[in-house]
Amino acid sequence: MNTQRHVAGSSTSTTTRKGSGTQKLSGSTSGNAWASQTDKNENIKIELNDLNKNLNEENDRIDTILANLGFLIVFGIRCNFGAAKNHMSRDFYDPWGKKHKHSFNWTSAELGVMESSFFYGYLITQIPAGFLVKPPNSLQISKMFGLAIGGASFLNLLLPYSFHSHSDFMVAIVQISQGLVQGLAYPAMHGVWRYWAPPLERSKLATTAFTGSYAGAVFGLPISAWLVSYTHWSAPFYIYGIAGVLWSIFWFSLTFERPAFHPTISAKEKEHIETSIGQVSQTQPTLSTIPWRAILTSRPVWAIIVANFARSWNFYLLLQNQLTYMRDVLGLRISDSGFIAALPHAVMGCVVLLGGRMADYLRSNKILSTTAVRKIFNCGGFGCEALFLLVVAYTKSERTAMTALIFAVGCSGFAISGFNGFSNGIGTLAGLICPFVVESLTAKGSNPNGWTTVFLLASMIHFTGITFYGVYASGELQEWAEPKDEEEKVVWSAEQASEARRFEEGGKRKGSYGAVGTSINIEPLPKIRNYSLGQTGGIQIDSTNPFGADWGDSHNYYQQNGGGNFNEKRDSLR
Repeated sequence: MNTQRHVAGSSTSTTTRKGSGTQKLSGSTSGNAWASQTDKNENIKIELNDLNKNLNEENDRIDTILANLGFLIVFGIRCNFGAAKNHMSRDFYDPWGKKHKHSFNWTSAELGVMESSFFYGYLITQIPAGFLVKPPNSLQISKMFGLAIGGASFLNLLLPYSFHSHSDFMVAIVQISQGLVQGLAYPAMHGVWRYWAPPLERSKLATTAFTGSYAGAVFGLPISAWLVSYTHWSAPFYIYGIAGVLWSIFWFSLTFERPAFHPTISAKEKEHIETSIGQVSQTQPTLSTIPWRAILTSRPVWAIIVANFARSWNFYLLLQNQLTYMRDVLGLRISDSGFIAALPHAVMGCVVLLGGRMADYLRSNKILSTTAVRKIFNCGGFGCEALFLLVVAYTKSERTAMTALIFAVGCSGFAISGFNGFSNGIGTLAGLICPFVVESLTAKGSNPNGWTTVFLLASMIHFTGITFYGVYASGELQEWAEPKDEEEKVVWSAEQASEARRFEEGGKRKGSYGAVGTSINIEPLPKIRNYSLGQTGGIQIDSTNPFGADWGDSHNYYQQNGGGNFNEKRDSLR
């Protein structure tokens, strides 16, 4: 149904043409009133331009930098045990050629329990944390993120003591606790951006913060390997634990829940943030209102889940076992392999940035549909990764194996399914299962074909994932995701209303993407065809639907007391 948008106040209309579109500009019947209103419009335009000039003046805020470092620390923590276990349960030579006896006699089953126990806790808190950061429960979301990083770091300090207890149960308890608090990190950071990230800056701020997860693996593998080799197997646990606790002190001291609570933020930046974001709606979905049955029976949803599981399998496989593989199969010492092991993850980070620009270009220029772009990038990236994993499985050459690993992990950066809530939780199942499988196949290096089977299995999982994704994935908005037909109140800022005119062709802007990243979608405002700024400051919009044939709401936009925010009252016409 066509949308009807009603104006506040009466006016006459004149028609102008801009490009291929037609706009009706409604003016007052009085010439003087029209001139006065023109001046007001110019003033609004000047104010919006001033706001735009300030977009990049103070956007490198301390919270964004600290968030990046926080993710770097917790993903580095995940590399600690993968490096330490090689000196804990096996005899080894230090960099000076001296042989050392191992300290623990773990079975493959015990190792599997200790490595996977983290993911039991991590899986549990994914979805509940998403609800905790939604209004009206989100008053302490910044503190929640600090607790996630600081708590996981403090527990990391306890791991060496739990290892010395020679109880895999004690180790599992500490690891599960780490997973529980780390599971809060991603949802909490999304909640932080709800109040701190202006729409036009959200992509950049989120990308800056979440790239810490890539950097965590890039730095965590070599640092953990170096500390284990040149000091003691417990060193990475203490170093990362202390770093995270110190980080939390800075986070709690320097960050605040809302701009209004910040004592030192400049008035200009505070005004810009609050004006551009507007009022955050308190109406949020609940467990009873979410269409669970439709979601769980949606094939596009399962396509994302299966692809995410496949990618997560390889990610956790390498994060936990890459150093062990390089020792057992390639004959490299842990002290020499740390920096080499980081190369695939560094390449993936670069490919994610390149692939993101390519995907955005193809979509924004309408070269390919959203569905086509996602299938090509996801299936292409995962397919190439699966092929290179086959090379790793069967080659006996050190150079060939490392080159194939670099290309395999690098190609995964083209995948565009992000880690999000429910899908991320399912992907965590790979972290639960993978350690048991790897340890059983490669128990103490006794099976020479074990690593061949490990990478062959990883390749087959990837091929299965891309086949399922290629058949069932969709980039279109599903019917169950459409909002219900009910009246709702939304507050737009003047800047957001202005931004609507720049999105006349509709669509979405993708802030970041990647197999380990997080997707940030900025929805365009309705396409504006006819609008006017009357004496009351009202905007009339008479538009065609940029989102689909079911669009059928009437919208009234008005400014209260000449303020900067445009209020929208939406009434269903269906």
